[in-house]
Amino acid sequence: MAKWTPKHEAPEPLEGPVVATIIGGTVVWFALFLVQLPFYGWFDDHGHTWWLWTCLAGGGLGFIGIWYVRRRDAAIKRAQSAEGAPEPDRSPAPSAD
Repeated sequence: MAKWTPKHEAPEPLEGPVVATIIGGTVVWFALFLVQLPFYGWFDDHGHTWWLWTCLAGGGLGFIGIWYVRRRDAAIKRAQSAEGAPEPDRSPAPSAD
């Protein structure tokens, strides 16, 4: 069996508001946990308590993700400033007046 080799180069990774995305996802997981918490008895009676604990685990792992992406973002900015590369302009576009 021959080893598979790609026929073209991989595309550049997408960069976007990573920190905001992770924070949003973490908030959603915790909100789902809190919404389901009053129904713990029903979940326990039907054998679905794992739904609650999955949401809690998602929120907890989201905190680790927030810590990770904030450090990654800071490291990227430090590397860009050390290279002397200009940071991307994040100011709003000027008006056409």
